Amino acid sequence: MCIRDSSKSDGSKTIPFQNSWGLTTRTIGVMTMVHGDNVGLVLPPRVANVQVVIVPVGITSTTTPEGRQELFDACNALQDALQAGDIRAKADLRDNYSPAWRFNHWELKGVPIRIELGPKEVTSKKLMLCIRHNMERKSIEWADATLVTDIKSELDGIHDAMLTKARTARADQTKTIVDWTGFTPALNEKCLILAPWCGSMACEDRIKVDSADESKALIEGFEEDVKAPSMGAKSLCIPYAQPNEPAESHNCIRNGCTEKAQSWVLWGRSY
Repeated sequence: MCIRDSSKSDGSKTIPFQNSWGLTTRTIGVMTMVHGDNVGLVLPPRVANVQVVIVPVGITSTTTPEGRQELFDACNALQDALQAGDIRAKADLRDNYSPAWRFNHWELKGVPIRIELGPKEVTSKKLMLCIRHNMERKSIEWADATLVTDIKSELDGIHDAMLTKARTARADQTKTIVDWTGFTPALNEKCLILAPWCGSMACEDRIKVDSADESKALIEGFEEDVKAPSMGAKSLCIPYAQPNEPAESHNCIRNGCTEKAQSWVLWGRSY
């Protein structure tokens, strides 16, 4: 795409700087699909609007109004201490919902850490944590001097664990293919495919058509649907970090192409 160069008077054209506003919504979608589970969202701590939610527990019919208020005050004090340490914390003191309902509410929203604070925890100066991404429960000391550091350490640990899990899943679902016979079966296994490509747009178009046709033949009971995706493969990107093995040592992945590859390319199903 070219536009008229406003800095010149000779009518010459220039290539504009362009941006994709789809980055934000697509990134949110990828985050939801990669980290989410059957309970709901699972948010990485660094992007979570609420990093820690505090839910009071242990209030019963025998709890006095004074005891109830003391617990709420402790929740607010904990919230304020965390917020003062630059942790996005929120105390959920709503009394029209049960603790279990609020647990589910914040799990659905993907909040990384839930702190369950009851009279026992206030007395023992211990905090009961529920870690959203793996539902692990753990107890930590509630020491004012180290509270912020301890919670930040937990958040960093969650970040690292989620990133490692996502990278492992991606690596497990990425296959290096140098022969066309393995291309479509890997595609049908929902894998990313790293394969050599000659750089020809004609070859890319052919790969999309051939992989779509072969996929339909390999999937038992496939029924054509005019609204369904083509199910062919398309090039996703040319990774900056290329494998040690030169792409030029292989022919292009496209069936029948005898040209030497120019680079390793990631391929995936086209929806």
